[in-house]
Amino acid sequence: METFPPLPKALIRPLMLALSALALMGGLVGVALGQGRHAVLIDIDDAINPVTAGFLDRAVDKAQEDGAELIIVRLDTPGGLLSSTRDMVAKLFEDNMPSVVYVAPGGAHAASAGTFITAAANIAVMASGTNIGAASPVGAGGAELPETIKSKVMEDAAALMRDIATKRGRNVEKLEATVLDATAYSSQEAVDLNIVDFVAVGIDELLLKLDGTTVETADGPRVLSTDGIDVRRLSLSFVERFLLVLSDPNISFMLLSIGGLGITVELFNPGLIVPGVVGAICLLLAFLVLGNLPVNWAGVAFILLAMALLFLEVQVAGFGILGAGAIISFVMGGLLLFDRFGAPSPTAPSMGVSLWVLLPTAALLLGGGGWFVMTMVRS
Repeated sequence: METFPPLPKALIRPLMLALSALALMGGLVGVALGQGRHAVLIDIDDAINPVTAGFLDRAVDKAQEDGAELIIVRLDTPGGLLSSTRDMVAKLFEDNMPSVVYVAPGGAHAASAGTFITAAANIAVMASGTNIGAASPVGAGGAELPETIKSKVMEDAAALMRDIATKRGRNVEKLEATVLDATAYSSQEAVDLNIVDFVAVGIDELLLKLDGTTVETADGPRVLSTDGIDVRRLSLSFVERFLLVLSDPNISFMLLSIGGLGITVELFNPGLIVPGVVGAICLLLAFLVLGNLPVNWAGVAFILLAMALLFLEVQVAGFGILGAGAIISFVMGGLLLFDRFGAPSPTAPSMGVSLWVLLPTAALLLGGGGWFVMTMVRS
């Protein structure tokens, strides 16, 4: 093998100094780029929940650390949890980072929770063909609430909306009407009624109109300088995306069902291992997600009871009664899983397990699972 002669000692030191200088220059360039004039852009196009609230919190902190001029939230949401909405509103109020909520693209809407978040920004902007409002609470599946509960929930939400509108100098009466009367407004109507500040077609026009605007932050007034500013997009992390996918009611229901069935199968034959491991993981993921959703835990109990009845059907001579009870309990659990009997969140859209998911799942899991368990026992 051919070898190369070692470098002369006289060259080693200058070479090391040159490499160190290049590394230092690269670091300085990175710092300069990180601190250059820029705005941070994030997209929230899902229901408002702890994941999206955490994403906004992380984005605002990141923008502040990097010395950004402002943060832009491009919003398209049907609503979400009131607790997460309050967290996002508080973040926009308390931080000294200028905020812009931009309801976009065309066809997007800021409904329910989105109305509160849009109104809470320093600057509220909408794209053409978007709408805002309809923040009035409804029961599960869109059902009307009893008058006493509805009155309490609406007054609480209306008080929050009045506070937001007053703090940001927006039309208190019209924003309050989105809660009390479920009123919605088009982009131009929202501008004319002083609900949002202006309409913009795209980020470039938005930045052009923002240049020179004075906003109030926690540290006092700031003048925005957005002419020629760089826009840097911050995306959801892998974990945040994963949790958002799992937070779909149908997926969380499937996780709970598969987890319960996996544990049940493992109880019949402890040596299989795989069903127990998969079931335990699915159950943990299901409880992780359900803890952040408006869940009726009686529905969870019914689903787990169905698995227990399926187990007992094979263990004792139930003559099919326990199996029928398992099917009934499973279907009731799916129907009740997101059916809240108390006061609902006034900012959350109605949610529930789709019958197109519930009934086939009941047939596959209980029918197929029951056959599988019976086969194992007989063998």
